[in-house]
Amino acid sequence: MEDYLQDCRAALQESRPLHVVLGNEACDLDSMVSALALAFYLTKTAEAGEIFIPVLNINRSELPLRGDNVFFLQKVRIPEAVLIFRDEIDLHALHQAGQLTLVLVDHHVLPRTDAALEEAVAEVLDHRPVEQKYCPPCHVSVELVGSCATLVAERILQGAPEILDRQIASLLHGTIILDCVNMDAKIGKATLKDSKYVEKLEALFPDLPRREDIFDSLQKAKFDVSGLTTEQMLRKDQKAIYRQGTKVAISAIYMDLEAFLQRLDLLEDLSAFCHEHSYDALVAMTIFFNTHNEPVRQLAIFCPHSALRMTICGVLEQSTSPPLKLTPIPSISPDLQAYLQGNTQVSRKKLLPVLQEALSAYFGSTKMPSGQPGVVGVSREQVDKELDRAGNSLISGLSQDEEDPPLPPTPMNSLVDECPLDQGLPKLSAEAVFEKCSQISLSQAAGACPSNK
Repeated sequence: MEDYLQDCRAALQESRPLHVVLGNEACDLDSMVSALALAFYLTKTAEAGEIFIPVLNINRSELPLRGDNVFFLQKVRIPEAVLIFRDEIDLHALHQAGQLTLVLVDHHVLPRTDAALEEAVAEVLDHRPVEQKYCPPCHVSVELVGSCATLVAERILQGAPEILDRQIASLLHGTIILDCVNMDAKIGKATLKDSKYVEKLEALFPDLPRREDIFDSLQKAKFDVSGLTTEQMLRKDQKAIYRQGTKVAISAIYMDLEAFLQRLDLLEDLSAFCHEHSYDALVAMTIFFNTHNEPVRQLAIFCPHSALRMTICGVLEQSTSPPLKLTPIPSISPDLQAYLQGNTQVSRKKLLPVLQEALSAYFGSTKMPSGQPGVVGVSREQVDKELDRAGNSLISGLSQDEEDPPLPPTPMNSLVDECPLDQGLPKLSAEAVFEKCSQISLSQAAGACPSNK
């Protein structure tokens, strides 16, 4: 695989038509592995001289935010340096020059910013329901399975099983197991085809890691925030809401709030984060388990604009639907208010409508002609650009996980523009796993208490 990826990088330096296999904008493990393995297969089975280049649909700087991706690449010994990211290839320029052919994997709808590339799409391989309104007019192969890596494994084993080595088998095997929640029948995400190809890979390579081991290690890597900067921690699992040009970011952070607030230069980092992304306020929901394996949630509201901050805090404190049961925690700055959240069943998804209510209350009590309180030196054009990027489920009102599928989708859906794919097989996010664990912990605690008669 490494030699093949080196050849791909070399091909970028040549003036020649390129075949690109493009994963989705979330670039979760399934998208990354599916792009790598499918491009490798297409190259090995193509005519001599043709090469299919896998492109990870994020900027290189965003890879550290995907801990399971980084961990798995290291485990299978694929250097990050040989990978090709979206900011390292100009797909639009290639298309305008008539030198681009696209294969979409793990998605089948391009966002508005890439709409012009639809003409270049020659094939689609996906595992979500087809959106006829948006689907490219090309060969589309879609099957509702738990992991797109299952469909790639099927393509390889049926078309050219001789190219499958242990490295690629490991990538596919681990990804399917993670996506299908360790093939747990109670969760119900794994289909018969997912199970079939996990078993086939294990039969071909008996020394593959045990399912439990690879699932646990990948899931742990997903939660791991060690080594991340404050900005990376905030962006790792982020949603946003806006109203009349005012933007509020909501980030899930998987550590104790006390430890988070002790980070070096935290206030400067929070201020820089809000300014860079044109956010007027930032709400951080910290999530972790205490020593008794009980879920703990805490909130921190950072907002230099006192009126907006006081409104948000007031609405959160007084909320009864749902009741948050907030207890103030000593603050490290007048611009930051922290709380212990007594009601741990209120997830970030359930908090979003309350924050939207806070914005409504704020605009009901103030008149801001610009509609952008707290943003200094940021033009309307810059704000519109941020809104259009929609990389973090930025939707007027509520974010994408407003609906309540059995297991929420990944923090950044692969298809964020006008494509409601939540009805398909959902992805697991770190917060989704936390929610499941919280429910289990609470039910076990209730079961352990003697009943009153």
